[in-house]
Amino acid sequence: MNFEFPLPVIQCSLAPMSQRTGILIVVSGPSGSGKTTLCRRLANEGEAHYSISCTTRQPREGEVNGRDYHFLTREEFLEKREAGEFIESAEVHKNLYGTLRSTVVESLAKGSDVVMDLDVQGAAQVRACEDRAIRLSAIDLFVMPPNEQELHDRLAGRGTDSEEVIALRMVNALEEMRHWPEYTYRLISGDQEEDYTRFKSLIIAERLRVSRITVA
Repeated sequence: MNFEFPLPVIQCSLAPMSQRTGILIVVSGPSGSGKTTLCRRLANEGEAHYSISCTTRQPREGEVNGRDYHFLTREEFLEKREAGEFIESAEVHKNLYGTLRSTVVESLAKGSDVVMDLDVQGAAQVRACEDRAIRLSAIDLFVMPPNEQELHDRLAGRGTDSEEVIALRMVNALEEMRHWPEYTYRLISGDQEEDYTRFKSLIIAERLRVSRITVA
């Protein structure tokens, strides 16, 4: 006797429409590491928004307010800092620099990635930021040359600095490189194209994180 049983009906559905939140990519590294080149290339290729800092220094020839920096008076800057409007801020050579929280958070909420080129102090401030949107979106990467000789060669290769200046830059760079264990990711710089490929691969992987996906 043959028995015929109906095949079970398996119901499945595709994942609902969704989008992801943006990534805040914090990149640090000593002078000569190539970090700025990586950040600007990522922005120039439309992969991320390059964060524009506020500063109290005077514009240099060719610089445009809102494109290169947001130029503020010292009083305006201090007022914003007191109000907690900066993710990070610092004073360098008697000029104040800082990143506005509002512009970064707005971009992240829209699903746009933001890349920031920061020193180790600025990166530490971002990691310590209490804003939930910043904490959930931030990743940090330290870029560094493979050895001291390579670092020296890169600094000397510019051909614009004296040996005394290069020696000072070396001291500062070596001090900064002591902080790389504080970062989530590290990139040992070599060939520019290979560096960028690995940098881009890191960002692609981060974009696939389920925790970044918001269901519509």
